[in-house]
Amino acid sequence: MATQNKRLKIKKRIRSIVSGSAARPRMSVFRSNKEIYVQLVDDMAGTTLIAASSSDKGIADDKGNKTEIATKVGKLIAEKAKEAGIETVVFDRNGYLYHGRVKALAEGARGEGLKF
Repeated sequence: MATQNKRLKIKKRIRSIVSGSAARPRMSVFRSNKEIYVQLVDDMAGTTLIAASSSDKGIADDKGNKTEIATKVGKLIAEKAKEAGIETVVFDRNGYLYHGRVKALAEGARGEGLKF
């Protein structure tokens, strides 16, 4: 329970600084024990523009460890963002440390040309 409270405290600090708009949405990452989820959020309108997760059709069938799947999710969200005309985002790691699956997702998105 202590680690959850610590993450929420870090998340609150990050969210006081990071905010997304329609032109530059916030790329929010959520990591569970099995899956990883990412969404592009317009905080001004309070809407989710694009979402992707490891349970999506094209990715759920793939084999690999969780880090490799996180990289594929990053590439998928970058492709969807390009189709929607979004090139730059603000990265919100949601209180998680920037290593492992969160870092792999971010590098996968950067590799496909998403800027943040």
